[in-house]
Amino acid sequence: MSLGIVPGNRVLLRAPNNPMMAACWFAVMKVGAVATATMPLLRAKELKHVIAKAKISHALCDLRLAEELKLAAAESPELKHIRWFNDPSADGLEAAMAKQSAEFRNVDTARDDTCILAFTSGTTGQPKATMHFHRDVIAPCVCWPPHVLRPTPDDIFMGTPPLAFTFGLGGLLLFPLHIGASTVLLEQGAPQDLVDAVLKYKATILFTAPTSYRAIAAIAGPLRTSTLRKCVSAGEALPAATRALWKEATGIEMIDGIGATELMHIFISADEKDALPGATGKVVPGYVACIMDDEGKPAKTGEIGKLAVKGPTGCRYLADERQASYVRNGWNYTGDAYALDADGYFHYHSRTDDMIISAGYNIAGPEVEDALLRHPKVAECGVIGVPDDERGQVVKAFVVLRAGNEASPETAKELQDYVKQSIAPYKYPRQVEFVASLPRTETGKLQRFRLRAQK
Repeated sequence: MSLGIVPGNRVLLRAPNNPMMAACWFAVMKVGAVATATMPLLRAKELKHVIAKAKISHALCDLRLAEELKLAAAESPELKHIRWFNDPSADGLEAAMAKQSAEFRNVDTARDDTCILAFTSGTTGQPKATMHFHRDVIAPCVCWPPHVLRPTPDDIFMGTPPLAFTFGLGGLLLFPLHIGASTVLLEQGAPQDLVDAVLKYKATILFTAPTSYRAIAAIAGPLRTSTLRKCVSAGEALPAATRALWKEATGIEMIDGIGATELMHIFISADEKDALPGATGKVVPGYVACIMDDEGKPAKTGEIGKLAVKGPTGCRYLADERQASYVRNGWNYTGDAYALDADGYFHYHSRTDDMIISAGYNIAGPEVEDALLRHPKVAECGVIGVPDDERGQVVKAFVVLRAGNEASPETAKELQDYVKQSIAPYKYPRQVEFVASLPRTETGKLQRFRLRAQK
């Protein structure tokens, strides 16, 4: 290839969900390189972290998302080559493709060669890269889909999660193609867009987060008599009220599940027949799950503890000391607090760390704090997640203003807009409370638990 990619090179992929994004992902697999897909909403500041951490040498990017990548590339000397696609010019990827032979021999890769680096934000705000092998890409295809989803080659998959999320990569690309089904990749996933697309393309399986289902329910009437037959919810805990609302609107019982970027995809779930409102489901065949107490021993039935999982996929952080806390004694500790009932159903309670999960997105409080602290009016701030009926959680910021600045709705909006421009817009604090001081330890560490207590 004219870009000079060799096996092992890390290739950044950046685009909305579209066919060229999918084609680029498979191209990276075929040449034995390592795909690092990024969400379209990421800003240059976040892209720089990804490029540095993954040691990205090449990038394939949708031309419409060029601006932020160009800004990041200007400060990332390791990124040597960028090629833009959906670019009609003579320099675009499509023009370069047209000059190549249609014949290509796949690079001979091993099952335990790394093929993707999937990034997930941690509680410190520093990006964690999870390494997955070629075998890890296939393993989820033979665990959850045949035992819970039970799709057929005639199905048409559709949904909103970006291909940069392993939830989206599996649900909208790997799973349908593994069984010879079809997939519709949508660049826009607003409620009306999704309803219209289901009707237009006659989709039969839908993947999205609980927040999206709740937003769509009010306009979901036409779906009741459509081709849609299965709806998958993941990315955040599914409230029983949202499950009931969706069934009332469409007549379809949702398939809920919990997965993790660290484990590629869903490992606890239940099909429509076995769905239990308020419970995530049972462990997926191929995996083993347990609730651990604080001493690392199995908790009693009904007792809340730490969710631990093991199976054909597992966590491998790239050069990150947090590996030791995520994987212990062969178990992957997901950071979720769960309880197991007598019938084998897992019930979600909360996150065990400082991660904020809002509408299916993982948001690290310290990262939002860092963005706020860059504003000239902010002296100090602390960020936590607070419960929200629609989004599961929303980001709330406690802000101490510098002297001479007024605590007002206008100032709050100014800070919110500033965060939207600094980092991915979905991370902005939907609630802002101005305070005189923040609770800290004697050594100066922010006590978030005290913020939660006063929320």
